[in-house]
Amino acid sequence: MDDDLKIVDAHHHLWDLGRNYYPWLSDTPEEHFFLGDYSALKRNFLPADYRRATRGYDVVATVHVEAEWDREAQVAETRWLHEVAAESGMPNAVVGHAWLARDDCEEVLAGHAAFPLTRGIRSKPVTSRSPDTMEPGAPWTMQDPKWRAGYALLQKYGLSYDLRVPFWHLPEALEIAELYPETPVVLNHTGFPWDRSEEGLAAWRAAMRTIAKAPHVWLKISEFGLKDQPWEYEGNRRIVLEAIEIFGIERCMFASNLPVCALRADFSTIVEGVARMVADFPRAERQALFAGNAARFYRLEI
Repeated sequence: MDDDLKIVDAHHHLWDLGRNYYPWLSDTPEEHFFLGDYSALKRNFLPADYRRATRGYDVVATVHVEAEWDREAQVAETRWLHEVAAESGMPNAVVGHAWLARDDCEEVLAGHAAFPLTRGIRSKPVTSRSPDTMEPGAPWTMQDPKWRAGYALLQKYGLSYDLRVPFWHLPEALEIAELYPETPVVLNHTGFPWDRSEEGLAAWRAAMRTIAKAPHVWLKISEFGLKDQPWEYEGNRRIVLEAIEIFGIERCMFASNLPVCALRADFSTIVEGVARMVADFPRAERQALFAGNAARFYRLEI
């Protein structure tokens, strides 16, 4: 990693378990968490912890993505993050949560949009745990008319959409993206290439090419962690370089996913690994990947 290369961390989380309520961290284990046992995450992670984790790197701005706060108080997380930002100088942008298929969707979106650091919404649609168990058109999926009606409101409030789905749902996501081309979209976590077999990677690659057809869909180069497997450079290098080739460097942004990523690798391992993967790229492209593209997408001044 070049000493003078700036970083905009396009995806991280903060939480204070003593003050705020996160069901998945406090009392309701998530049975199918993609990294397996996540008990190590059940502790506070606040700006001081983030800065310790990233010490030695020039992180000039960060984007906080909703951390599954109590869903009955969705705007409260955004309000708390603005208090944190006023005290600590981070985060610099906020991606909140709203259930898009609920009757109160517009009220919640308006609540988030009233805060100055709000840039977008992440709302996980109902997805299947494998390609052969998909239920097209089921309630709260991307094909649900009520879900689509909520998605349509993002443009009204000037909000982007953080897309987080397994890769086999990306063809559905393309349909939504093409229906609402004025709403910027960023796909989280490199499209979750969980199946690293040749067959699995071929399916991931095909799905990534599908969603990349929409020019307003960008990509977070983040979270290569696999369930019960160590963070492995060569396998992840292949994923990163193929993803960048599919989307183009101008639509890709680095993100850590702290503190979740630390279940498999610390910040230094990840950022140095990605920097090594793209070491042959022109400097301007590397700086765009690590900072400039995220700043453009989330409207940050750096």
